[in-house]
Amino acid sequence: MATLSLTCSLPLQPPSSSQSQSRKLIDSIVSTPFQYSSSSTTSSNGSLKPIVVDGDPPTFVSAPGRRIVAVGDLHGDLDKARCALETAGVLSSDGQSLWIGGETVLVQLGDILDRGEDELAILSLLKSLDIQAKAHGGAVFQVNGNHETMNVEGDYRYVDNGALDECIDFLEYLDKCERNWEEAFVSWCAVSARWKQDRKVSQNYWAQWNLVKRQKGVIARSILMRPGGPLACELARHGVVLKVDDWLFCHGGLLPHHVAYGLERLNREVSRWMKGPSEEDDSPQIPFIATRGYDSIVWNRLYSRDGPELENYQLEQVQYLLEETLQSVGAKAMVVGHTPQPMGVNCKYNCRIWRIDVGMSRGVLDSSPEVLEIRDNKARAIRSTRDRSSELQVADYT
Repeated sequence: MATLSLTCSLPLQPPSSSQSQSRKLIDSIVSTPFQYSSSSTTSSNGSLKPIVVDGDPPTFVSAPGRRIVAVGDLHGDLDKARCALETAGVLSSDGQSLWIGGETVLVQLGDILDRGEDELAILSLLKSLDIQAKAHGGAVFQVNGNHETMNVEGDYRYVDNGALDECIDFLEYLDKCERNWEEAFVSWCAVSARWKQDRKVSQNYWAQWNLVKRQKGVIARSILMRPGGPLACELARHGVVLKVDDWLFCHGGLLPHHVAYGLERLNREVSRWMKGPSEEDDSPQIPFIATRGYDSIVWNRLYSRDGPELENYQLEQVQYLLEETLQSVGAKAMVVGHTPQPMGVNCKYNCRIWRIDVGMSRGVLDSSPEVLEIRDNKARAIRSTRDRSSELQVADYT
């Protein structure tokens, strides 16, 4: 995978012997830290210092002086995804899919798949923006969510029929591109609307064959997303956890025992499983600690639960786990998605956790897109009203 810059690996040391205690606290409710420091964010010629990426998939990123924007769950809704990216100030509003974010770092928190019909188009758009962003000193990062790992496992229970049709269309488009994956994948966002329109016209005539077409769609999806499939290998370029400067990003939530296991190790193992069998490992196993179970990184909802379902002592326990996790990786705060927030982007536990899944997809809550903006370690939510964007100051860090 192409990266902006690679440095030598900085392994994490397991935290002190509180791991078993942490797991007990979690069950009752349902080291040496990595740090980046620099005295200056600009180089000698006055421009921002280069972004440095550590890990494959990316795990630790130093992006001195950059504006960071985070976007939550998109669930196959291309219209809402575009609106969110425009609200974030990184996507042009003229429909040309141009990066206008300059040196901004964009982080998308997973769950692009399921519940909507334009999943591949969104993935293609983010890939195109990443290429453009790097040319301007910015970057686009993604972390995988539970719906990405479910689909690589072959769990299609939340797949929209339109998404199955998109898989069929894309495989045909890939053939037209002479099986050139990079060309087809990056350009799909620009042509997918036309393919969808042509398909919907033909579907009216072939309505009696819809069941057969669904079966064809499941086969096409499996070809793309099974371990070792081309789309699974594309998802394998992204980890399940990412640290950008002092901010930690993951889909569900990071816990102390995840840190003890090793963040780079978790990302590598999930990536290796998605890439499928190889000469070195003919049967890679999916890491349970990252992708399965109520307290795995992509499924954890511990930080997204609110009273009155939790007693005060339980809230204190959750805060203790959060503080231990952040301290062990040298992070100031954690940003998560996964659990829709009807009240919009919000923070909890002294703004040490930010919840940014607003359920914007029409397949979820169909709410107005919101994004989180981080500048100089100060965070705020930006909400789209479609006709205009209004900035809502949520909280600041001193």
